[in-house]
Amino acid sequence: MGLVMAIFIDEKTRVMVQGITGNQGSFHARQMLAYGSNIVAGVSPGKGGREVENVPVFDTAEAAVAAQEPDASILFVPAAFAKDGALEALSAGMKVIVMITEGIPVHDAMEVIDYANRKNAVVVGPNTFGIVSSNKCKIGIMPNQIYVGGPIGVVARSGTLSYEIVANLKEAGYGTSTVVGMGGDRILGLNFINVLEEFEKDSQTELIVMVGEIGGTAEEEAAEYIKNNVSKPVIAYLAGKSAPPGKRMGHAGAIIERGKGTFDGKVKALEAVGVKVAELPFQVPEMAKEILR
Repeated sequence: MGLVMAIFIDEKTRVMVQGITGNQGSFHARQMLAYGSNIVAGVSPGKGGREVENVPVFDTAEAAVAAQEPDASILFVPAAFAKDGALEALSAGMKVIVMITEGIPVHDAMEVIDYANRKNAVVVGPNTFGIVSSNKCKIGIMPNQIYVGGPIGVVARSGTLSYEIVANLKEAGYGTSTVVGMGGDRILGLNFINVLEEFEKDSQTELIVMVGEIGGTAEEEAAEYIKNNVSKPVIAYLAGKSAPPGKRMGHAGAIIERGKGTFDGKVKALEAVGVKVAELPFQVPEMAKEILR
């Protein structure tokens, strides 16, 4: 069949933009439409009946779902209202929710993720750049021009680093299947293991790139999972090699505590299970060449 797969979202995904009439919402809705995403509805309380870029706007997620049947939503909503927006979208039946907003209170994030789990829905983020299945659908704020179809699946904690690595891969002639931004917060919806599991099943993905960073134990847990469950080759790049221990770095997730989550500890854990760890972002395409030739 030669069916080109993707994970979580694809060309059939019907997207709803919550907060579409705001500056961020309307700007990024235009970018997503330009990429080819199928945005079918916007939500902005009090602005129902308007249109943004020919996309009909509704007062509530429920009204948007009744009229347009979206199945994924992206939230451009201030942190104080993000929980309500996400719960509203989940309760209306969204299967994928992308939470761009940063600074969402931890308890709010926990409540949203718990509800999503009960609804068998996927939360990308919070504090994420989003998710893109190359040439099919982009739900997020990443730059359109670097995502072209190909065999490499990418999952990242950091947005800017993942852009750099995806751009380097594209320059070397390699496109991506799906790129997932887990987000930089302490409490996250999707984690490395959820995404690795999907990439392992995805027939388009031949190589997986993990972009991690110091702090937390996400990479160590991923290594443990890879050992027993992932047959595809994995390359990792970790940010924060030169960060002093005990200091709080940019992401809430990047805090090193009690000797856990150090750069060296993560590298050791990953290399022990056969993951190739790049020292610098530009080495990722060189390693990919070795593997995919």
